Amino acid sequence: MKVILNEDVKHLGEEGDVKDVAAGYARNYLLPRNLAVPCNEFTLAHFESKREEIEARKETKRANAAGIKEKLEALEILIPMQAGPSGKLYGAVTNQTIADELQKQGFDIERKKIEVPGSTIKTAGTFTVNVRLYESAIAEVTVKVEAVIPKSEKPEKKEKKPRHQKKEETPETENNSDEEETVSNEGEDNLNENTSDE
Repeated sequence: MKVILNEDVKHLGEEGDVKDVAAGYARNYLLPRNLAVPCNEFTLAHFESKREEIEARKETKRANAAGIKEKLEALEILIPMQAGPSGKLYGAVTNQTIADELQKQGFDIERKKIEVPGSTIKTAGTFTVNVRLYESAIAEVTVKVEAVIPKSEKPEKKEKKPRHQKKEETPETENNSDEEETVSNEGEDNLNENTSDE
């Protein structure tokens, strides 16, 4: 079935393109969402009259995409993530995580347009993420994932705790031996008193 696209459709084409698609795809997806109209003499003539307007919009989109691409590629996004002592992240960095960080920096980019290597990032390090802009314009954004290890889980702290406990135990044992000596001395004094009374 031939259709004319009302707007850009990912992996299919751009506004004003005439495409031959499966009838089910057109009826169930493109037409109900107003992404396309059936191709006939009337719709074809309508789009031909709008051709210059469509081309002008495309040119504006290309210029905007080039400007955004330049700004995105100058960025380095830092994402701190909770991690275990080994450095393995507790969660994963997804395209939504990156979209949220870009939003904070003033870029409104849909998560669907962000391509994360391996679909998610599960380790700390520096990664390159592709952001699809307009047509073939793709920005390569540097994402640095930093592992944040909670203080209670740092290996250094675990090693120090046993040392403190040993130091605490030593004075206690000395105190115990002093108490034992005092008790035994008191016992001897009591015996001596009893003997002297007799």
